[in-house]
Amino acid sequence: MIFIENINADMVERALHLIAVLVFALSGALAAAWNKQTFVTFAFFAILTGVGGGTVRDILIGAPVFWVNDSLIIALCIFAALLIWFVPAKFMPARALDWCDALGMAAYSVFGAGKALAYGVSPIPAIIMGIITACIGGVIRDILAGEPSIIMRPEIYVSASALAAALFVVIFLWGVPIMFAAAIGASAGFILRAAAIQYGLGLPTYKK
Repeated sequence: MIFIENINADMVERALHLIAVLVFALSGALAAAWNKQTFVTFAFFAILTGVGGGTVRDILIGAPVFWVNDSLIIALCIFAALLIWFVPAKFMPARALDWCDALGMAAYSVFGAGKALAYGVSPIPAIIMGIITACIGGVIRDILAGEPSIIMRPEIYVSASALAAALFVVIFLWGVPIMFAAAIGASAGFILRAAAIQYGLGLPTYKK
């Protein structure tokens, strides 16, 4: 598969995947914390947020669902829940959930697009797979927490995911080594999302 042609590519793929799972799981646990839930709910939020987008992606591209035979994935989600459970609320930055979500979005956008390419998906659908991978977990988290979904608000989010996935796919298919392509794509997506968080950037909304 083109996404794991050599050991360096394999290491990049694994690192991106674990980072994305961990930070998305942290965002899920944070959502449970803000809602003063039990530890069982912390773990439930962490797991569903951590694996939700990747599960949908794998089903769509016909891949084995990634966490079913990888115990480390669920262990990371439980670790994220434990970490948030034992950290006093006064030490949690007000926008910790947004920043964890931004990191996960950037990493998962690139990873999801890369895995789709590896399974023979053509470039444009591969970009969509990157967006799905990055956004569905957050949607599930918001629904569970009873919050308006991030994709239903005008602030830049899906656009940042699309930028990360598209840049990665284009640069990688130009022949740039995967480590550089992944770094450029994820960094661009994170910077755009960070600017949206910091400065309240958003897209224009429909007006009748």
